[in-house]
Amino acid sequence: MRIGRYELVNNLALAPMAGVTDLPFRLLCRRMGAGIAAGEMLTCDVRLWHTEKSRRRMDHSGEPEPRVVQIAGGDPQMMAEAAQRNVDAGAQIIDINMGCPAKKVCNKAAGSALMRDEPLVQAILEAVVKAVNVPVTLKMRTGWDPEHRNGLTIARMAEASGVQALAIHGRTRTCMYRGDAEYETIRAIKQNVSIPIFANGDIDSAAKAKHVLEQTGVDGLMIGRSAQGRPWIFSEILAVLNGEFFVAPSIAEVRDIMLAHLRDLHAFYGEEAGVRVARKHIDWYAKSRASAPALRQAVMQATDATTQIDRVQAYFNALEEAPEESLSSAA
Repeated sequence: MRIGRYELVNNLALAPMAGVTDLPFRLLCRRMGAGIAAGEMLTCDVRLWHTEKSRRRMDHSGEPEPRVVQIAGGDPQMMAEAAQRNVDAGAQIIDINMGCPAKKVCNKAAGSALMRDEPLVQAILEAVVKAVNVPVTLKMRTGWDPEHRNGLTIARMAEASGVQALAIHGRTRTCMYRGDAEYETIRAIKQNVSIPIFANGDIDSAAKAKHVLEQTGVDGLMIGRSAQGRPWIFSEILAVLNGEFFVAPSIAEVRDIMLAHLRDLHAFYGEEAGVRVARKHIDWYAKSRASAPALRQAVMQATDATTQIDRVQAYFNALEEAPEESLSSAA
């Protein structure tokens, strides 16, 4: 699978998620099998880039190619400038966000709110593609609401504007993350455009991944929430698609993956902020496991990195000694 000049190692992508897909998580998912991983959404307002949050989001140190930066906004010229500046800083693919359903984004006429204004969509796509000499991609939803699924119209517009790949979440903006993702719109888009398409939404197992590929005919899959606390889902899907048997990681392996992730978070954010950020990841790793509430309570009380790591290690060591009490790591 190719995006412009870049040939991907496979057709699985990590979806950009605000507050989740920071550099440590992207590196982890790439090691676990993701072929490409976009950074967290970055505002197109360059005046806000001086904040610590924005600087971290722009950090791609040691990240394998291609380095993907996702930008969000509703002004064509600001989007073009943001794209140019990120390319100058080392971005190799610029991804445009038209998929985020969050109110604070949509209220600023950005994210999936843009899908209500097709002329503005076209202006943004053309401005960004013209501004940079790297591939531009687009992440979007199937439409604004179930009565206005204009994903196909915007997909055709994107292809005509020079966008080189699309990622489509199988819900409209008003659906948020409720209900089941639908893939018929994605299938229709794939049948009517020639650029690569990633399907996104509810791909939470290798069986579901195979089903979505067969149903839509898309080129690749984008995994988001299902990778939270389970970054090996990429290895699992790749194994099954290649006709191989996947062995779920043991409790000890999950512990080691998790501890390495925590240490990377502490190093990336600094101890105080790293401990706070790590809490949600610990919660995800412990989901569906025995005594998870006890771990959650103990970890939330930890205020330093050493205590946090010690409590996590003790919890997983206890699970390893009594594996019959734990639930499957793939649950």
